[in-house]
Amino acid sequence: MKVIDKTISQITLPTPFAVGDVHVYILEGELLSLIDAGVKTKEAWEAFQIQLKEIGYGPNDIEQIILTHHHPDHIGLIEQFPRVQHIIAHHQVNRWITRDTAYFKHYRQFFKQYFTLSGVPEDLLAGLELQESTLAFIGEGELTNTIDDGDILPGHQEWTVIETKGHAQSHLSFLRQQDQILLGGDHLLKHISSNPLMEPQEVGQTIDQRPKPMLQYRRNLEKCMELGIENVLPGHGRVVRHPISLIQERLKKHEERAEKVYHLLDNGEKTPYQLCMELFPKQFQSQIDLTMSVTFGQLDYLEDQARIYKTVKDGHLVYAKTVNW
Repeated sequence: MKVIDKTISQITLPTPFAVGDVHVYILEGELLSLIDAGVKTKEAWEAFQIQLKEIGYGPNDIEQIILTHHHPDHIGLIEQFPRVQHIIAHHQVNRWITRDTAYFKHYRQFFKQYFTLSGVPEDLLAGLELQESTLAFIGEGELTNTIDDGDILPGHQEWTVIETKGHAQSHLSFLRQQDQILLGGDHLLKHISSNPLMEPQEVGQTIDQRPKPMLQYRRNLEKCMELGIENVLPGHGRVVRHPISLIQERLKKHEERAEKVYHLLDNGEKTPYQLCMELFPKQFQSQIDLTMSVTFGQLDYLEDQARIYKTVKDGHLVYAKTVNW
C-alpha cells in the first residue's frame, strides 16, 4: 500500500498473469471509490483487505467502483463489496462483466475469421481458445452508469474522464487538472509498452470496419502530451513522472518496428502471419493473439501512411509496398 496524497492511495495486488502485480486505487471524496478491481483470485482479495485496512477502511466502506477498462486484471473483485451502489465504466465493459454470450460468440468468430484470412494455420487457431480461460478471473455484475470522454467522475468533481483507447477499446483515464495527475490504467506504463490489442468490429459492422488500435493509441499518447500531464498513476509498475519523454520514446519505438515490417516486404508481398513469424520467431506459436495484434498494429500504421497496401489473393490477406513511395 502506498499513500499518494490525502485523497489517493495505491493498493498492489498479485495476478496470475505475466504482467505481474496490478495497482488499484482508493479515491476519497464525496464517495469512497475504488478505481479498478484487480483479478478474481483468493490471493488478490486477501492482499486487498490487508492493505485497505492499513488506510483505515474495510470492504463495507467502498461505495462505488470505477473501471479504466475491461481486461481481467482490472475487473475481478467487483462482486466483493456489499455497499457498492454504482459500478461505472465505458459502456463496452458491460459486455464482459455481464458475460454477454452473444458478444463472446461474435468475438470468437472475428478472431477465427480474421486470423484465417491472415494466413494463420488451423492448429494455431486453437491457441485463441485460451482467451476463454481468462473469464474465470473476471467479476460478474452490471454497470449502473457509463462514462466517456469529457465526463466528470461521480463523487469526484475534480476528476475528468479522458478517452485513451488503444490498449483496449473500453479504455478511459481520469485527469485531475489542478495538479495534472492522471489515473492512467494501462495507457502508459514505465517498464513495458502497453500493446494496442486487436478487438472485433461492433456487431452489425463488416470485418473491414474493425478498430485500428495502434492508430488510436498513438493519437491518445499525443493527446496526453498536449494535456501537460505531470504524473501518471499506472495500473502496473512505478509512477510515471513527467511522461513526455516516455511518450516520445514509445512513439519512436512504434515507428522503428513499423520500419522493420516495411523492409520485410522488400522481396514482395506477404501475409500478416508470415510477417508475424519473422517478427516474433520465438513467441508466435505460444502467443499468437498478442504477436498478431502487434503485427497488425505496424501494418495499420504503414497503411495509414500509404506506404503499403493490402489485397486478398488465393483466399489470404497480403500486404505489399506501395509503388513509387
